[in-house]
Amino acid sequence: MSKRIVLIVGSNATRIEIQGGGTGPTGQYLNETVVPAMALIDAGYDIVLATPDGSRPFIDPASDKAAHFDDEAAYRRARAFYDDDPAMNDVKTLRAVIDGGLDRYAGMFVPGGQAPVVDLMQSEALGEILRHFHAAAKPTALLCHGPIATLAALPRTRDYRAALIAGDSARAAEAAKDWPYEGYRMTVFSASEEKPIEEQILHGTLYFTMPDALGGAGGIVSRGDVDFEPYVVEDRELITGQNPRSDHPLAATLIAALDRATVPA
Repeated sequence: MSKRIVLIVGSNATRIEIQGGGTGPTGQYLNETVVPAMALIDAGYDIVLATPDGSRPFIDPASDKAAHFDDEAAYRRARAFYDDDPAMNDVKTLRAVIDGGLDRYAGMFVPGGQAPVVDLMQSEALGEILRHFHAAAKPTALLCHGPIATLAALPRTRDYRAALIAGDSARAAEAAKDWPYEGYRMTVFSASEEKPIEEQILHGTLYFTMPDALGGAGGIVSRGDVDFEPYVVEDRELITGQNPRSDHPLAATLIAALDRATVPA
């Protein structure tokens, strides 16, 4: 019997802004999406995938390889799950999730890849969802770049993002007021981990770093001692993982939190 439903929020972005104008390729990371999703199903939870426009997330080609998994067999299972499992193909819009009632969800998860920095970070619908989950203290897990999506809960999230891109610190400080996660301990993809992505894939520099964006809104951001090694932070209902290799420990932490909070249906 299912222990209720976990909402997985994906991104539809395929390009991200870089300094000097123009964009670089982006997407959602395969392992960050499917490892926690498969773990939730194995633990007895149903999952619902939703994105801003209701189409499936674009998988970043940089993540679509066995190097991000335990071995080739694990990669093949993950790829087949994303391609063929009904839960990964029956995608809802974020607005449809809201209209269908948020009380039915026991928790939520947002995977990374840089894509959430583009659309989820400034999604008014996601902001409504996050504020509901925060008020109800429902487990809310976000991985790698995913934690940047918590900024959607700002009352002026679009202004905040625009100010970060413009480098307008005064405007950003004003737009950062009343964030529900102010004072929470959290982690996110570090600036030093971002460098090889910028150099080898984007061929450009992002307008802001993820730690600065969260810290500027009042998050207490920490990082692991070694880049690209697993690191997870849990503070109240919020669970954040720093990088792609945090996929398994973040999934385990989320499931433990759900199990503590959820009575089987």
